[in-house]
Amino acid sequence: MLNLSSDSWPDREHELKLDRLKLQWPARAQLVAMDASLRIYQSYCEAMQELSLVIAELLGMSLAGDRKWYREFFEDGKAIARCNYYPPCKQSELTLGTGPHADPNAFTILQQDEVSGLDVFTGGRWSSVPPVPGALVINVGDTFEALSNGEYKSCLHRAVVNPDKERRSIAYFVSPRLDKVIRPPPELIAGVDGDGNGDRRKFPDFTWLQLLEFTQTRHRVDDETLRFFVDYLRSAPGAN
Repeated sequence: MLNLSSDSWPDREHELKLDRLKLQWPARAQLVAMDASLRIYQSYCEAMQELSLVIAELLGMSLAGDRKWYREFFEDGKAIARCNYYPPCKQSELTLGTGPHADPNAFTILQQDEVSGLDVFTGGRWSSVPPVPGALVINVGDTFEALSNGEYKSCLHRAVVNPDKERRSIAYFVSPRLDKVIRPPPELIAGVDGDGNGDRRKFPDFTWLQLLEFTQTRHRVDDETLRFFVDYLRSAPGAN
């Protein structure tokens, strides 16, 4: 942490006196607390990683396929855990904690505190998802929509702020390995589509890295990311 005392601001000639800046290292007690926090964070991520494989297996069972297929698909996957903090805002109707979007990854495991703030768009309107003690929220993302051949739809959601209370949440974003090809299991695409083709795929093959780069360089994450990404893939030279 860089400690800027009052006499280290620019003088009358607007020159920053760098020699007056002092580097202040954390005290031992702070380091111990940081180490304990990191251990808790690591344990939480390890638990979520195992839970994500169970969820993948349950999703596979719901699709009437091989219950192990999705679990094995994500066993070498990647994930990011993010801690969110939303301060209170007296004019909460004028701001959003996070704007409307669908997650581009496979699915997200969300832990909320006791303050409401998650909204999902369903039935043509926004509906609140109130926190339930001991429960986790699972949001399906764009990658799993493609991986299920559209049987599951990515969840359009947003985070709103509370006028009086701060809100915290932990989001664990589950994704496949960067270079893994996103293609549904055979039983979901076998058969003949409306055009007489030999499969019923609704999405072209792609990798998680391709979709990730698309969201970073070509199209911000929103409710139409997957559609624009598919159009982009199909318009590429050599695409089928």
